[in-house]
Amino acid sequence: MCQFCVQHGDGKKWYLEAGNYAADLTSDLARRGYMLDFISDFDKHRAQCIAGLELLNAMPKPIREPIRRKVLTGFRENHFGQPVPLEDCERIFDIATSITRMPCVCRRFAATRDEAWCMAVTVRPVDDVLAEGFGSMADGPDVSAFQHLTKAEAVAMLRDAEEHGLMHSVWTFMTPFIAAICNCNDASGCMAMRLTRQLGTKIMWKGEYVAGVDAEACTGCRRCESRCPFGAIRWVAAEKRAEIDAGACWGCGVCRSACTADAIALADRSAVPAVASDW
Repeated sequence: MCQFCVQHGDGKKWYLEAGNYAADLTSDLARRGYMLDFISDFDKHRAQCIAGLELLNAMPKPIREPIRRKVLTGFRENHFGQPVPLEDCERIFDIATSITRMPCVCRRFAATRDEAWCMAVTVRPVDDVLAEGFGSMADGPDVSAFQHLTKAEAVAMLRDAEEHGLMHSVWTFMTPFIAAICNCNDASGCMAMRLTRQLGTKIMWKGEYVAGVDAEACTGCRRCESRCPFGAIRWVAAEKRAEIDAGACWGCGVCRSACTADAIALADRSAVPAVASDW
């Protein structure tokens, strides 16, 4: 069980705890202000963050690691995320019933194509927060075009995202308040993947699951290999089947959508001793 489930989920999956989804941002001025700043100043803050982490990584380890721990504490207190499979996203939509499709600030920062793959997920609508945050950008998106989704429409969007090889992840805005589901990968410019996997600063934690392949059911089509956002699947030529490196798997479950033989399944990470410790 991950530390967030212990701290914020009463021993259950923390992102399925109803109390972690804000009912009203109007009266919660601190969280509202954090969200507004996060959206409107994302480019500036992330440019500073990347420059700072690159400088940090060049420092000697005795100096570097205490600073990194302090940085990580700040992220955990304010903004961290975790991959979530499709079926758990559906359960989130039963809690956070206000779903708004919105532009992706990471794609904007990375100057990659943005097809509005992100979602604001809250108990009550946050149109005013989104309008103010994105509206403050000099060349921001047309906030009137934001799309409100039903649960069925949101699930269909996530299925489409998986066809594009995009993993789903939940994100806090002042922990443990959850306000967004992002759909991204390295190619799309995911800032969390860059900071965590390339710059060594863990703002995104591995998911609650690990994927595994049924060797007898696998037909060797290799579609899952290219679908995995984390490069955790390899082709075993001698056996003509796919194999998943459990240690490299982040538990997003996106690989399953590519498998027409239903040969891939998810298992609870805590039940796999070999990988449970690398959460």
